[in-house]
Amino acid sequence: QVQLVESGGGSVQAGGSLGLSCAASGRTFSTYAMGWFRQAPGKEREFVAAITRSGGTTSYADSVKGRFTISRDNNKNTVYLQMNSLKVEDTAVYYCAARHFPIVVTTPSGFSSWGQGTQVTVSS
Repeated sequence: QVQLVESGGGSVQAGGSLGLSCAASGRTFSTYAMGWFRQAPGKEREFVAAITRSGGTTSYADSVKGRFTISRDNNKNTVYLQMNSLKVEDTAVYYCAARHFPIVVTTPSGFSSWGQGTQVTVSS
């Protein structure tokens, strides 16, 4: 298993930007596809973005496409989520997740390791 720790959450006004980081330790980071999910109060955890082990392929939820960018640095064992043009509806706890398979999936059950989450609050 890989251990994941998110950072970078906070509060921002609508239209602003935030960058999240997820540092991994444990087994070889480059053997894991990585994903970001989010969960708002009273709602189910939902897919945000994912990236393959090499970083060559990314996938995004329609709600964030064109505004969010996922990337990774395998030398630093870190995956990032850059969030621009933030909206109030982006408010949630954001979770980093790891999947020890090459193919990216968009369901939480497809990921075996999770971080503790970081709060993102967007105000109007």
